[in-house]
Formats: sequence, C-alpha cells, structure tokens
Amino acid sequence: WQRRWDGGEGYQNLFLRRGFPVYLWDGPRVGRANYGCDSYTFTPKPGRDAQSFLAWRLGPAFMEFYPGVQFPANDPEAWDQAVRARYDEFDTVFNAQLESDAAAKALERIGPSVLVTNSAAGFRAMLTALKTDKVAGIVAYETPGFVFPEGEGPGPGNGPFGPVVVPRAEFDKLTRMPIQLVYGDYLDKAPQWARAYETAKQWVAIVNAQGGHAELLHLPDRGLHGNTHIAFADLNNVAVAALLSEFLHRNGLDKRAAGGSQSGD
Repeated sequence: WQRRWDGGEGYQNLFLRRGFPVYLWDGPRVGRANYGCDSYTFTPKPGRDAQSFLAWRLGPAFMEFYPGVQFPANDPEAWDQAVRARYDEFDTVFNAQLESDAAAKALERIGPSVLVTNSAAGFRAMLTALKTDKVAGIVAYETPGFVFPEGEGPGPGNGPFGPVVVPRAEFDKLTRMPIQLVYGDYLDKAPQWARAYETAKQWVAIVNAQGGHAELLHLPDRGLHGNTHIAFADLNNVAVAALLSEFLHRNGLDKRAAGGSQSGD
C-alpha cells in the first residue's frame, strides 16, 4: 500500500494527495501487529518464494514472467524486496473473526470508512461490516473468502477463507453499502483464482438480489492488462487507482464532511 513494486508511489500517497485521510491497518498477528498471543513454530519451507510467485500470477513458472505483466520483471531487486516482507498470515476462520473484531473496534474510533483490502483481507472486511455500522463501503482486491446467507451460495467451508454462512438478517448488513470486488489478469492461468472469481460472481448476484449494491470489476474488461494479484502495487497502479476514484465518486464516497468532492491529481 505504501509503494509500487518498483518503489514508486503507492495507494497511501496517491489518495493522501487526493485529499483522503488514509489509515494503513494491520490486523492482530499479521504485518506490523504480529506480536500475537498465539503459540506457533515457524518452520522454513523451501519453495515458499516460488509459491508466492505463482499465487500472485507473475508468471507460469518460478521467475518466468508473463509478457506484459505489470511487475518490473527486469529488476531482481524488486522481486527480492517483494518477498522479504512475507510473514505467517494465520489464515483460519478463527483468526479472521479475531481480526475483524479488532477492525470493528478501530472503526468505532476512526469513524465511517471505506475498507480497501487485498486478498484474504476482503474476507475480513465482510466480517467487519457485520460487526459495526462504520463501514461505508468495501473495495476488495482479489478476495478468496466470502460471507454468504443461510440457504444460498456454496455453503459453509472448513478452509482458511470459509465461506462463512450467517443468518439472512446478518447478511443484509452487506446490502447497505456499495461494494466492489476487483480481479486482475491471467485468471485463466491460476485455477484457485478462477474459482474465486466465479464465487465472486455468485456473491455479487446474491447481494444485488437482496437489494444491495455490489459489483465485480475485471481489470482487463476496463482495458488494464497484465495486473497481478496485487494490482494496487503494479506498475500501472495510477490507472488502477483511477478506477477506485471513479467507484468512490459514483457512490458518493469522495465527499468532504462539509460537502464537496475530494481533489484529484
């Protein structure tokens, strides 16, 4: 969120420059908040860098980049920096609930906010919206996890990203805010993300059938190609950010408290 893969400006500065207050938040046990109250043993596993390379859809095989990928493929330092920041992510439904509890408490302090998330954090954002009325909107880049109402969707799952099934009255809270799910390129090259994209289609249809305001954005459909699992850090992140600004404006989420739109750049 702070920098592009090549060190250029990330969303933090892009949106501060546009006049938005920006909070970078790490959930308990992850990122900068990973001094958690849970015992675990870290065991180095060969191949984790290769696993990240493929999961982020940088190329078909380790260090074999897709032509046109929005990653500085000719800069070894960029890849080195990208994987230095990895950490154990505690991807369980229990931890997702814990982190969403903490996020809800943070929002009670901060006030109404648009949650902009990546990957598993999209699942946490949905859970957070069930726990506080301070979620003004959600923009989730490539969420693999979902919350569904009872009787609809694929049913509950035992995996790290659910799905979690809740009573319809709880799920209705997700129909009261604009939500955009964003996916990048090369989905047909990665079965796990192709499945997530199909589930996202189903989820959006269910939300909207209940009177909600959810939409699915596939970046190639808007002329942006080569985007990875982490589009906001890609080389074309200014163009990706423009689509976020468009969504915020279209849904009245770029207004200052005293009225008027946030400034663009």
